Amino acid sequence: MSLTIENILLIGSLLLFVSIIVGKTSYKFGVPTLLLFLTIGMLAGSDGIGGIQFDDPKIAQFIGIVSLNFILFSGGLDTNWSTVKPILREGIVLSTLGVLLTALSLGTFVWWMTDFTIYESMLLGSIVSSTDAAAVFSILRSKNLALKTNIRPTLELESGSNDPMAYVLTIAFLTLVVNQDQSIFSVIPMFLQQMILGAALGFGFGKLSKYIINKIKLDFEGLYPVLVIALMFITFSATDFVGGNGFLAIYICSVYLGNQNLIHKKTILKVYDGLAWLMQIVLFLTLGLLVFPSKVLPVFGIGLIISLFLILVARPLSVFLSMSIFKMNYSRRAYISWVGLRGAVPIVFATYPLLAGIDKADMMFNIVFFISVTSVLIQGTTLSVVAKWLNVILPNGVKNPHPTDLLLKDNPKTVMQEIEIEYDHYAANKKIVDLGFPKHAIIAMIKREDSYITPNGATVILGGDVLIVFAEKQVAIDEVNEKLKGN
Repeated sequence: MSLTIENILLIGSLLLFVSIIVGKTSYKFGVPTLLLFLTIGMLAGSDGIGGIQFDDPKIAQFIGIVSLNFILFSGGLDTNWSTVKPILREGIVLSTLGVLLTALSLGTFVWWMTDFTIYESMLLGSIVSSTDAAAVFSILRSKNLALKTNIRPTLELESGSNDPMAYVLTIAFLTLVVNQDQSIFSVIPMFLQQMILGAALGFGFGKLSKYIINKIKLDFEGLYPVLVIALMFITFSATDFVGGNGFLAIYICSVYLGNQNLIHKKTILKVYDGLAWLMQIVLFLTLGLLVFPSKVLPVFGIGLIISLFLILVARPLSVFLSMSIFKMNYSRRAYISWVGLRGAVPIVFATYPLLAGIDKADMMFNIVFFISVTSVLIQGTTLSVVAKWLNVILPNGVKNPHPTDLLLKDNPKTVMQEIEIEYDHYAANKKIVDLGFPKHAIIAMIKREDSYITPNGATVILGGDVLIVFAEKQVAIDEVNEKLKGN
């Protein structure tokens, strides 16, 4: 079946519907949802029962880049600075040095095992060197694991921030494969430019985005998530245009925004949560359509050997070596090693050699696809078992809720208090969004003279206003009083 304008919406919506329904029940059988999405795409493809003809790596790469923007940005918005700060150094080392060590060790093994050249081997190692944000975020949260000693924020920080390093390594070694006369030292300036500009512009666009979101006055609440989407793509494309790493820029930008007070932040987070899931489904379906199972089967043997080496040797080696400078017990290192899930990101990166037209691009793509599937299948289905075996899982009922979950959850408010704003209070003549209001309390209504106002983040509090505040506990009410008075 060929995709046409007439049937693309019907086919797409049916695939999306089937993916959601199948995904809803998949965890009853211990199968990761993302693997189900990929399988549905393969079954719908030219080698499957659907017979849909799709063989355009350029379109797949475009869909992959757009999807990764949403997935990384959503992951950044969910990253709470207070939980990340204690493990920031570990996360950065894992996402840089850990990725480099994985690429080098796996590349060396591929060079020894196959007839790939050294640069082709390192290119393959670079493509699969990062853990996949979509796979890690979705599997950890759907399994609802309560892990000890900051393991979960470490894993989420690593998976959200290590794609830029893998991308730079992929582009660097692809350049060396295409231009055989270049030295490996010639790509170092590009590497530094990508990382430095990506980090600097990401932080700069984060601050600019906060200013725009809080200062611009839109008539409809639903426009604020649309505004954030526009700012996200501007951050990515502008950074990429000047030679920086767009993936790193949007992740840093989103982490910054996620830890600031924004107008209609709750709405923005809810919309991005849904969009991230949509993009994960679309991405895996697209990559499933792009893959020809008949071409994957011939690389089964070598693919399995490389995948097992990555899971059992290269990933643990990179984690233990990169984490050797930190105080971290064996169980924690071992579990971090095991949660080295590969997913859609390596498959997206594998489209770059295809578009560059290098000789072994097809074989490389099929091996990468096989590695991603086996990684999600072997590691993704055993996260709970390995956590119990290594004793890194907390007892039932001990888990602390994620800060973003607390913000989105409509917890019952048990305490109410009316607070009158004096003209000399800190809160007078300020927007609610600029007050740093406690997350466990809300201003339900403002009494102003003889009228009542339903506030939002852009509402300016005036002297003489009476705020009707609801909170979960009296402690939160006391904190509100301190904030309003500026104490």
